[in-house]
Amino acid sequence: MSSRRFGSQSLVRLLGHWQQPSSRTPLWRQLADALRLLILDGRLALDTRLPGERELATALTVSRTTIGSALAHLRDAGYLESRHGSGSRVILPDSHAVPTRAAASVALDLSTAALSAGPEIHQAYTHALTAMTQHLSQTGYDQLGLPALREALAERYCSRGLPTRADEIMVVNGAVSGFALVLRMLTGPGDRVVVDHPTYPLAIAAIQGASCRPVGVALPESGWDTDGFAAILAQTAPRLAYLMPDFHNPTGRCMDVATRKKMTAIAAQTRTALVVDETMVDLWFDAPPPPPLAAFNPQANVITLGSAGKSFWGGLRLGWIRASSRTIATLAQTRDTLDLGSPLLEQLATLWLIENSASFLPARRQMLTERRNRCSALMREHFPDWRFHEPEGGLSYWVELPGMVATQFGARAETLGIHLGTGTRFGLSGAFDRYLRMPFSMDSAELENALLRIKPLWTTLNKSDSFLKRGVI
Repeated sequence: MSSRRFGSQSLVRLLGHWQQPSSRTPLWRQLADALRLLILDGRLALDTRLPGERELATALTVSRTTIGSALAHLRDAGYLESRHGSGSRVILPDSHAVPTRAAASVALDLSTAALSAGPEIHQAYTHALTAMTQHLSQTGYDQLGLPALREALAERYCSRGLPTRADEIMVVNGAVSGFALVLRMLTGPGDRVVVDHPTYPLAIAAIQGASCRPVGVALPESGWDTDGFAAILAQTAPRLAYLMPDFHNPTGRCMDVATRKKMTAIAAQTRTALVVDETMVDLWFDAPPPPPLAAFNPQANVITLGSAGKSFWGGLRLGWIRASSRTIATLAQTRDTLDLGSPLLEQLATLWLIENSASFLPARRQMLTERRNRCSALMREHFPDWRFHEPEGGLSYWVELPGMVATQFGARAETLGIHLGTGTRFGLSGAFDRYLRMPFSMDSAELENALLRIKPLWTTLNKSDSFLKRGVI
């Protein structure tokens, strides 16, 4: 497979505000750190071929010596492979061949918003192993999923105000896998897909992986911009729109009833399919979210994605799609070219978790509420110039920095073995360089340790004479 060449202007946008002229760190090292962060984040994909040194020096307005030194450092560290006449290609060093940032004893991962498994996961698998016996005489192949699990998921939607039958459910290998399947069914190369801006990074990756073009609708200070959404649909004629109305990732906001009615009305009027990601729906703090978007307008084509990853445990790798029975049948045909179904053991475990969720989800939400409050207190104490709103649910804060330095901050933190969720991961073309996503999913003591370790880095950045002048727009 040939390498994909990355354009110089695209790389400039991704790098964002990587320079800090007043820093004692050499410019070539600042660039190398910023490029390494893009590689570790996955925004510079493996096997990508970088522009030539002369072209990159012109685009970044730095000397070729700076470019050469930065690329040489990355080659020595195992992040680039260069061949004469072919440029530099992105690779990973042996120690990162399977990225395990959180596995290293000295590493702290502040980029991942997910919970570890609770005792209920062991119970679920123990039950699943016993229940598995009755299925061993069968082939184990089922593209739609275990009938009992589909019935339980349908009942779950009914209880939330969306009448649903089992034939309107397909079990898939996670919400992202489900989204990729929907993209495969509905889109072709070059099609536009509307997304919130910012949005979930893996949704952007799935859209680009389907050779489609993500188009962002900016989120206002609160809520959603329904007028902007309607205007973008009219201007771009997208094949579909991807939304996260329930504790949006990364902002944590929840779409109210009035907005849900408007969004589905706009989608119905423009005949735009809505793909609604409900991954965070169970992780509410003060009140559960309104009914699913699909409940508000029967004329709208709404495809809903669900997942066991955030509600129960990411290691389950199980999700589902809720759509019309005709759409589910079409998805089953599309799935023929991808896989033959989802693992039965995980389906049985998820079925037990759904049936017993009332016994552990309230405690999980209470734990998250306490961690959210502790994270807020720590940030206000140690980083008083950070701005953020209290999320209504989910696993993280969306933090606004006083300047466009998220890339610099993230690159410096990487050198200490701390990985940050820089805002640019959640935007298009390098947007949101003045934001961080700060998860509160880890234990509060671990979080405090991580924040104290990055505090000196932030203090150094904040003392820069040019910081606010360069960063504030």
